[in-house]
Amino acid sequence: MNTKQRILITGAAGFLGSHLCDRFIREGFHVIGMDNLITGRMANIEHLLPLESFEFYCQDVSKFIHIPGELHYILHFASPASPIDYLKIPIQTLKVGSLGVHHCLGLAKEKNARILIASTSEVYGDPEVHPQTESYWGNVNPVGPRGVYDEAKRFQEAMTMAYHTFHGLETRIARIFNTYGPRMRLNDGRVLPAFIGQALRGEDLTVFGDGSQTRSFCYVDDLVEGIYRLLMSDYAQPVNLGNPDEITILDFAEEIVQLTKTHQKIIFETLPVDDPKQRRPDISLATSVLDWKPKVGRAEGLALTYEYFKGLSSEELYAMEHKNFDDYIQK
Repeated sequence: MNTKQRILITGAAGFLGSHLCDRFIREGFHVIGMDNLITGRMANIEHLLPLESFEFYCQDVSKFIHIPGELHYILHFASPASPIDYLKIPIQTLKVGSLGVHHCLGLAKEKNARILIASTSEVYGDPEVHPQTESYWGNVNPVGPRGVYDEAKRFQEAMTMAYHTFHGLETRIARIFNTYGPRMRLNDGRVLPAFIGQALRGEDLTVFGDGSQTRSFCYVDDLVEGIYRLLMSDYAQPVNLGNPDEITILDFAEEIVQLTKTHQKIIFETLPVDDPKQRRPDISLATSVLDWKPKVGRAEGLALTYEYFKGLSSEELYAMEHKNFDDYIQK
């Protein structure tokens, strides 16, 4: 008889989802991965396919989902998560944050499973409070280009809390700040893979605006640890997970130039609409409730990430930089 606890991870072939699959398999779970591969890559989980403790469903969670047998936990991480993705597939982004979370919550209710949803620091929009605490309600433009992602995640939180209060479902909400590490897509539009991709190709690094906007970068292993602790906790309200070590984008670009030793120039382009000017999590709640804080410094994490990308073949790098969304676009 198989006594392993079973967990469903949506978005399993994505950057964060694949690392979560690895972690829960190491913890002794039977992991059921689900992904429609719209932004995920099978290369991220192919090492798991031979394992008896892993199974994979190629499926869109925006459509009805069913998992046979017992299910103890669900991690809902299916969603485009970068501007270049959700600007190309805005309707799918809204659907996975509404229909997708509804299906996952319904499955959790059916199975009496605990569910954790991946929310985001983008629920704070372009924040007027700094650093951002969980009590801040945000400054979001619902009809701007980023609104499809921001509002999908805000709705997702509201739906999750409704299931918690109305049905008594065990729910957890992780507000994830900028995270980086191996398996990111070089062309996903986020600043770190964009800079590394430009450095690998010998191109100048592109900074938007004057580079004074700030971000805070958390290494993926630290984030996965925080997610694990939150899932296993008794805390149902949103929790910020990220690294509060804040840096300007211009300083970050200079760090990448020093790391890669490519001696590329830094060039400047117009700042995108609604691009947040500052981003830094207040992690006091995570520290007190979960006894969690990041351990991997940016220098160490960047070195690990750069070594990963340098070790990829030209074919793998090409696959990371060429994603065709045509089959998914709805007009």
